[in-house]
Amino acid sequence: MEVRSKLLNSVEKCVDEALEGLVRSTGGLALLRGHRVVLRSDLENIKGKVALLSGGGSGHEPAHAGYIGRGMLSGAVAGAVFASPPPGSVLAAILTLWKGGASGVLLIVKNYTGDRLNFGIAVEQARLQGVQVDMVIVADDCAFAQPSKAGRRGLCGTVFIHKLAGALAEKGCPLDEIVAWVNKATKNIGTLGVSLSPCSVPGCLPSFQLPPGEMELGLGIHGEPGIKRSKVASADEVVKTIISHMTDSSNKSHLSLKSGDKVVLCVNNLGALSCLEIAVVSKAAVHCLEERGVLVVRVMSGSFMTSLEMAGMSLSLMKVDEEMLRLFDAKTTAPAWPNLSTTSVSGRNLFMEPAEKPAAASDKYHEGSLSSVIRLVLESVCKILLQRQEELNALDRAAGDGDCGSTHALLANAIQEWLQTSRIPGNLGQLLADLGLLVQERMGGSSGALYCLFLCAAAPYLKQNSDGAAWAKALHAGTEAMKRYGGAEPGDRTMLDALCPAVEELMKLSTVPPDGHMAILQAAVEKADLGAESTRSLTARAGRASYVASEHLTQPDPGAVAVAAILRAILQSLKAES
Repeated sequence: MEVRSKLLNSVEKCVDEALEGLVRSTGGLALLRGHRVVLRSDLENIKGKVALLSGGGSGHEPAHAGYIGRGMLSGAVAGAVFASPPPGSVLAAILTLWKGGASGVLLIVKNYTGDRLNFGIAVEQARLQGVQVDMVIVADDCAFAQPSKAGRRGLCGTVFIHKLAGALAEKGCPLDEIVAWVNKATKNIGTLGVSLSPCSVPGCLPSFQLPPGEMELGLGIHGEPGIKRSKVASADEVVKTIISHMTDSSNKSHLSLKSGDKVVLCVNNLGALSCLEIAVVSKAAVHCLEERGVLVVRVMSGSFMTSLEMAGMSLSLMKVDEEMLRLFDAKTTAPAWPNLSTTSVSGRNLFMEPAEKPAAASDKYHEGSLSSVIRLVLESVCKILLQRQEELNALDRAAGDGDCGSTHALLANAIQEWLQTSRIPGNLGQLLADLGLLVQERMGGSSGALYCLFLCAAAPYLKQNSDGAAWAKALHAGTEAMKRYGGAEPGDRTMLDALCPAVEELMKLSTVPPDGHMAILQAAVEKADLGAESTRSLTARAGRASYVASEHLTQPDPGAVAVAAILRAILQSLKAES
């Protein structure tokens, strides 16, 4: 093993710099000079109210300083990473709050020996100076079936206590009443976590070793040993294991939970899981609880009490009644508290119905005089794309992922299937719109997106009219859409190098009589062929090919070749028809 790299300036100063970073970036907070203590900067607003103080070792951010604000903590005392803060700093914080006009000070402490001792010393010293002060211990760990004399550890459930006590203090409740409330609430909180990796204190080796593919259930937030190691399982299975153990009545640390109970759920990222994983775990946890008949009224999901970079998560449950829920929902300015909805999670409809799709073309348009010609043209395009599938794939292997031919073949097969099962609308605008949807659903890749853009942007210009001028406007609009959304221009070695010269020639359709249209199409096809061939000597500046060194690109761009092939197939089929 080796010491892990961390993005710090120095091991010695990391806690002080982190606290300063929080205070600098958060209005309403201040540092107590000479101490690792963060306080509300508006202490005048706690005059006559109980002040709440918490803290502990650093490395659990955003706990605890992130929970300072109106409606939560008045201050937090930080120790070194995973080390209890010194009594002198705790006492300095107590005295500052007391002399600031607080009617009393309540210390909320996680159940670790160091914290109990150091916060306890400060409490006794503060009482000697006449401060109205008390301390509550949070011990919400559900890991051990037979807890040791030290008792259950304090974990992420502590954050629930910050919130409830903070709401009570903000209401002006006296110290003894808040203590009674908190002691009642702690009996209704349970936490259990799982880890897929250890964490490491800055400058030190990882706190323990966990073989790849294994996870540990019931670790403490400093990497203390858990209760069981096993192979990594699915999120659903892990969640089920955690909740089963937390609520198992044979476990002396269990949280009693029955059908009909209302709970607040906290899904806590221990540091290094992705937001994606936490969201999956959240879904699994809500589902697992609801299967047991438990009503999940609120869900907190994110990082609330971490263990540095540990890859793991914990689930905290708090059974609530209506009064506790009102306290939980009360407003707070604490920066780390999530902005939660006050709507119950359980019983809420997750889905809304999408807007109805437009009626199918066959319902709105009958086949017209052009339908037979359109069929011939589309069959010809499909045939040529299927014939040249391997050629296009080969060209793409030099510049991309080698699937250009296969992607175009998907389109050809989709069109062939559509021709067999659908009526071809005689309205050309509707035809292009239908083909655009077909491309979107069946083709895939960036080529599919670009073709879809072209067809959808061109379609409106052909809904009412299909003369040469309408075609010119439609083709121009389609090409401009490809440029706008795709970000490429002619000369960037893309399909536009074949399409744009062809469309430029086809713009003459707006001024040339109908008997000259075929000659213009012939000239456009020739320009597309030349444009595709010119891409041999161009440097790719867009698309996946732009990441490939230019000396490796000696063949024409496959997208441009495909566009030229499609235009030639259209020309040949129209010639055969005429």
